[in-house]
Amino acid sequence: MAKDQEVERIAKKLDKMVHKKNTSTRVGMSVNAVRKQSSDEEVQTLAKVLIKSWKKLLDGSEGKSEEKEKKKEGSPVRSSSTSKDSGSSEKSSKKSEETPDSPTPPTLPALPAQVTSFPPAPVTTDSVRNKCRELLVAALQTDDDHKTIGVDCDHLAAQIEEQIFQEFKSTDIKYKTRLRSRISNLKDQKNPDLRRNVLCGNISPQRIASMTAEEMASAELKQIREALTKESIREHQLSKVGGSETDMFICNKCHGKSCTYTQVQTRSADEPMTTFVLCNSCGNRWKVKHY
Repeated sequence: MAKDQEVERIAKKLDKMVHKKNTSTRVGMSVNAVRKQSSDEEVQTLAKVLIKSWKKLLDGSEGKSEEKEKKKEGSPVRSSSTSKDSGSSEKSSKKSEETPDSPTPPTLPALPAQVTSFPPAPVTTDSVRNKCRELLVAALQTDDDHKTIGVDCDHLAAQIEEQIFQEFKSTDIKYKTRLRSRISNLKDQKNPDLRRNVLCGNISPQRIASMTAEEMASAELKQIREALTKESIREHQLSKVGGSETDMFICNKCHGKSCTYTQVQTRSADEPMTTFVLCNSCGNRWKVKHY
């Protein structure tokens, strides 16, 4: 009961203070006096909370009144440019306060050069050379490999043409023949590996500029040539070893009749043998198939 009576008494005093002038100071003093006089801990705690809350309200009201007084006194009119500058500076300062400084992203290391990068080729005004470069570009772009690899075909074609030109120092027939062989082999649909190796840089511009027809040939064509070479060697060996001399054959080169022949079973057993003939006069060799 005593606690309720004290709280009721504090409420009555506060109500009286609200209707009087200079209420702010009197309320604080009265609540503080009640806090000191009361022996109840809960009443003391409530009194402290009231005093703190009242002080916050008092400080806020005083600050607003001071701002109003300053506005009434008036301040010198600033030029439009000054006000804009100040406004922009205030905005920038607010942004800097609100937005924390973002860390600067680390600088990425430079990527290594791709295998398809080539040194620049000199520019030429020669119409023949420029035409040859255009034909080389078309040959390199025969399919979409250049897009997948990501190589500049104009640049690569200029490198190849420059290497060929440096070898002959002119655009004569030898220069044109060399260019035609490069273009035909790069365009060959049956030999895509050559074109891809050039685009990737596995075959350099210097190398493709000087390769022979045998070196540029496809794997299939190389196998055919190898088989023909082996057969020619075998035929030569057969015609030289164990041959029989005869005048039954006439050489189509020197028209001589002094020949040596050898018969070999080169096909299946039920087919006739093949006759290899050697002209003893000029060394010409040929074979005769019997049907």
